[in-house]
Amino acid sequence: MNKSFIDCPNQRLDLSQPQVMGILNVTPDSFSDGGKFFDPENALAQVKGMIEGGATIIDVGGESTRPGAADVSVEDELNRVIPVVKAIKQHFQVIVSVDTSKAQVMEQSILAGADIINDVRALQNEGCVAVMAKYPTVPVCIMHMQGLPRTMQNSPRYDDVVDDIKLFFVQRLAEMNESGIDSSRVVLDPGFGFGKTLEQNYQLLGRLSEFEVFNLPVLVGMSRKSMIGNLLKREVNERLAGSITTAVLAAQQGAKIIRVHDVQETVDALKVLAATQQKV
Repeated sequence: MNKSFIDCPNQRLDLSQPQVMGILNVTPDSFSDGGKFFDPENALAQVKGMIEGGATIIDVGGESTRPGAADVSVEDELNRVIPVVKAIKQHFQVIVSVDTSKAQVMEQSILAGADIINDVRALQNEGCVAVMAKYPTVPVCIMHMQGLPRTMQNSPRYDDVVDDIKLFFVQRLAEMNESGIDSSRVVLDPGFGFGKTLEQNYQLLGRLSEFEVFNLPVLVGMSRKSMIGNLLKREVNERLAGSITTAVLAAQQGAKIIRVHDVQETVDALKVLAATQQKV
């Protein structure tokens, strides 16, 4: 059974039921909504809508991690992310996660009020472990990725996709523990679409419950991704049904945080799932 809560700096996130994390890309080039929420006013309007739709976490990202994405400078990422984090915390009572792999952005985000750090590179970049060790009340999500965004989809290979990812988490958790980051603060993300073939992504989804051995919350992000588009032959704006289906399947297998673009629709689907699990 996964841990049923995670403590953020100012509140406890209840994970007795799956929580929906709304995606807020403040980038000009994200695969699904690039440029749409680059303007702070548009970003706040989107946050308001996601909260009203049922999101309990807003995940702010200032650097696209889509396949082939170019790197962003620390200065540019800070200029994109920090004003938005401050504005969200000023206007809304919601948990804010920042999606970054840069130590400086992590620290400045925490100082601006971010509640969670979400790192697709699992704190492997220089200085990241040290920053997170410095702020022991801030949870961190570590994700598995084979390769880097620029190259990750170039023939990814595994002996066994689930076992290899589990081994990666064992190694990262051990290294983080040695540096003062307690595992009780950690959320695991197996990294759908990050260095996995279409077949590997669906093998991973079908065996997601195997990550419960860690007794840590599992976060998944499959919303609108190419694993849905390539399977169903649908463009990005036609992937709602596939996105909701993957969210429900993940929740059935113990995922506690579902990272999505389509918040209200996903929340509705998870409410239906929850109703079937009520004990009378």
